[in-house]
Amino acid sequence: MLVSGQRETVRLAAAGDIHCSEENRDQVAAGFHEIRRRADIVLLAGDLTTHGEPAEAVVLAEIVRGFPLPVYAVLGNHDWHADRTDEVTVALREAGIVVLNGESAIAEVRGVRVGIAGTKGFIGGFPDSELPDFGEPLLRRVYAETTHEVEALASGLDEISDCDIRVVLLHYAPTTTTLEGERQTIWAFLGSDRLAEPIAEHQPHLTVHGHGHAGTFEGFVGAIPVFNVAVPVIGRDFFVFELDAEGRLLTAE
Repeated sequence: MLVSGQRETVRLAAAGDIHCSEENRDQVAAGFHEIRRRADIVLLAGDLTTHGEPAEAVVLAEIVRGFPLPVYAVLGNHDWHADRTDEVTVALREAGIVVLNGESAIAEVRGVRVGIAGTKGFIGGFPDSELPDFGEPLLRRVYAETTHEVEALASGLDEISDCDIRVVLLHYAPTTTTLEGERQTIWAFLGSDRLAEPIAEHQPHLTVHGHGHAGTFEGFVGAIPVFNVAVPVIGRDFFVFELDAEGRLLTAE
């Protein structure tokens, strides 16, 4: 129960593309150590490993095991590279990381219910450069995979509709506004505006993603704030978003 006039807030620390491996173990560990007193929840926006090897996931698992804050994550394209995502996911979950693969989760912070709808997302492009559901079966399977991701995101947002704060956690971009700076010739491989459809419909309070290393930090889907939190974009280990109990974004630092 809040005292009259008092406003509860929730701090979300987000980062994508940490590309964990033995080589950067100390840097990643230092980032987690520093953020533990500045946040309530940690969000990892994919590319948790360098090449998707289970041993790289174990490095992150060892860093996070016993961490005092809840950690939620989605996988990215690097995590799929070795095609060993089952083993990667097991290693992360055994350390307490909640890996969302088209699913949702709810955390409670000082009485505030924070819902997180998380999925990897996929490619497909944006207006004037979109992959259609037509042509070779292989390309149509790519289109179908994006459809699956869009439907999973919509389902996850349905599941958290009654939460005080609603967050979308992706790896691929749902908008070009956070890809400005990347070569437009590769935008189709960095995300799809089809991912924006459930975001526009369900109106979450915050969306974060990674993947576009040369992109732009802040963008929008309509009036909904979207942030590219890839480490090369934010230039730090984590970016912290502070929201009030009604989901209004107060600060980002």
